[in-house]
Amino acid sequence: MEGDDAISNREKPYAMKVLLTGAQGQVGQEITPLALRQGWQILALERAALDITDPQAVRKTVTAFQPQIVLNCAAYTAVDLAESQPQQAFAVNRDGARHLAATCAEIGCPLLHISTDYVFDGTQSDPYPETAPPGPLGVYGASKWAGEEAIRAAWSNHLIVRVSWVFGFHGKNFVKTILRLAAERETLAVVADQYGGPTPAVAIADMMLNLARQALAPGFGQWGTCHYQGWPVVSWHDFAQAIVATAREQTRLPLRELRPIPTRDYPTPAQRPAHAILDCQRIRDQLGIDPPDWRPILNHLIPRLLP
Repeated sequence: MEGDDAISNREKPYAMKVLLTGAQGQVGQEITPLALRQGWQILALERAALDITDPQAVRKTVTAFQPQIVLNCAAYTAVDLAESQPQQAFAVNRDGARHLAATCAEIGCPLLHISTDYVFDGTQSDPYPETAPPGPLGVYGASKWAGEEAIRAAWSNHLIVRVSWVFGFHGKNFVKTILRLAAERETLAVVADQYGGPTPAVAIADMMLNLARQALAPGFGQWGTCHYQGWPVVSWHDFAQAIVATAREQTRLPLRELRPIPTRDYPTPAQRPAHAILDCQRIRDQLGIDPPDWRPILNHLIPRLLP
């Protein structure tokens, strides 16, 4: 370790204390090094260290550390598998969120929580504002909406941030899948009638720490829900084209055809929202955070992912 990362938390007596759940997820793995570089004292916990479905474990861990703020990145995110594992999905996404919010309320600690565009059905043409009624199409979206409601009922000092189409260096994501398939196949079919905003995990991490600093400032009152989504809006096929084009600047690929197909030709256990575009005006105007342009971040990421 070098620089700030090599300084122990004990050597940072004035560092703000943050407890992070889901530390091994796409976003969690970006938050930890960024927080250390910025001088935060962070307790980064993966599921083996803290099972948020266990209320006693949550209360014991959070109260022992006494964080100034909790960032909840823990989630059950297997969208298709959730259809056959609803109990597991709700245990993490609803009950885990409730346990964290209840404990945060006990010690007066703000909670920042990541949610998803899948709380909407994706049938309207205009971007969804935070106040739009929910309409999840599957278990995953329903469990995430239930988690939002559990947080709202348990603790007022929360920020729920809905994101979409997360991609990055860590974990499983669409960018990695397309790169792998483009290196294995000559023809690839990708859904072209589902639209969203790819959102880089590293940008989400930076946004979360920005919100954390604001939430800990005296007089902060912008609690509630906000949206954070990458732009421009694209289809999965458009996104795949951008991934392949960027990769081809670095390496040769056997892929010859990237064929657009409708959703009906690619059936999945869980139905996806076709047009879950998020209105990000609130986070921009009230919290001063601009949604990210995913293209330059993708250009920087792909050389790191190629063999």
